[in-house]
Amino acid sequence: MLNLHLLEKMQIAAGFIPVNMATAANDGDYVSLKNYGRCAIILFKGAGTAGEDPVLTLQQAKDVAGTGMKNLIFDRIDSKQGSDLFAIGTFTKITNSDHDYTHTDAAENQAIWVIDVKAEDLDIANGFDCLRATVADVGTGAQLGALMYILHEPRHATAPLPSAIAN
Repeated sequence: MLNLHLLEKMQIAAGFIPVNMATAANDGDYVSLKNYGRCAIILFKGAGTAGEDPVLTLQQAKDVAGTGMKNLIFDRIDSKQGSDLFAIGTFTKITNSDHDYTHTDAAENQAIWVIDVKAEDLDIANGFDCLRATVADVGTGAQLGALMYILHEPRHATAPLPSAIAN
């Protein structure tokens, strides 16, 4: 059995650093899937004001500069959400059929949301191989959040793994 270090199997990139998601739109950085088969998008957030639910949106582009950006539909999101994340042991699988996701009780709860995108889910026939996630401004009440990408299933076994923020 191979004994690979975590970072020899996956690449981690920042979407956006911890921020008060009520101060402005929170646009994640683009990442390239040219060298990876999948990308897990993780939103980690604190509790905020009821009714100011975050909306997580996925977009795809032809490069990390955002050329030709268009929405990316996804069919599944996994969630741990509640008043105390330390008490939630397993993720709940949620079916989705759009390019964005929200939950009516998300604002007042802590949450970890995970979307795992396959590279072939992008419009590769038309040159799309990059993606990003965004969270719209949630309102007026403070709500801390951070977004990260974990790119996995590398296409080539190299050390170190290729960057995901360069084309």
